[in-house]
Amino acid sequence: MAYSFSGRVRYSEIGENGLLTLPGILNYFQDCSTFQSEEVGLGIDILKEWKRIWVLSAWQVVVDRYPYMGERIKTSTWAYGFRGFMGLRNFTMETEGGERLAYANTFWTYIDAENGLPVRLEAKDTDAYRGKDGKMESKLDMEYAPRKIALPEDYEQQDSFAVQKHHLDTNHHVNNCQYVQMAMDYLPENFKIHQMRAEYKQQARLNDVICPARAVDENKTTVLLNDQKGEPYAVVEFK
Repeated sequence: MAYSFSGRVRYSEIGENGLLTLPGILNYFQDCSTFQSEEVGLGIDILKEWKRIWVLSAWQVVVDRYPYMGERIKTSTWAYGFRGFMGLRNFTMETEGGERLAYANTFWTYIDAENGLPVRLEAKDTDAYRGKDGKMESKLDMEYAPRKIALPEDYEQQDSFAVQKHHLDTNHHVNNCQYVQMAMDYLPENFKIHQMRAEYKQQARLNDVICPARAVDENKTTVLLNDQKGEPYAVVEFK
């Protein structure tokens, strides 16, 4: 079952170029999936009651055009598969006229909030996302990249920093969009993002220290956001 909501790009969501930013697109996508979960009765409150959370494991986001300030847009999402403890979900952003602006594939992990371990999905966790006929929506027609990002052999270490309160979400760890915003600080000047992939390895919490490292190729920049032992919290690749 697909879910959509319409909106208008706000001044507070645009960058210096007057266009919606990549984090802005990610926030629309995240909001859309949250709205759907709330509407079908599987929102934040019921998950708290069940002591369960959905954690984003990987993004692949492709941007054909960044919408401008004031442009009216429609954001849509649907789950297209569940297996084990994983959920698979697509997103699209379009103009009122149907021009596709951005689209995404995502992998989500269903987690026990008390012990942090993955939990096998049951019918009560997934049935509400199916259509009236019990079937899932079809997978979006796009070129799918692998979930895992190949780590660069050589990279440059950057200055470390601590996780702040504004980085956190309702699950009390760094929000997935915040990792992308952190990584964007290490892009070469005037780098234009057409595709972003992110792979989330572990959860960073308040006061954890993040040690960034960057690898720049001709048309690709990969940013590792590591812990103090050199293990990644997240790997973000921009093209």
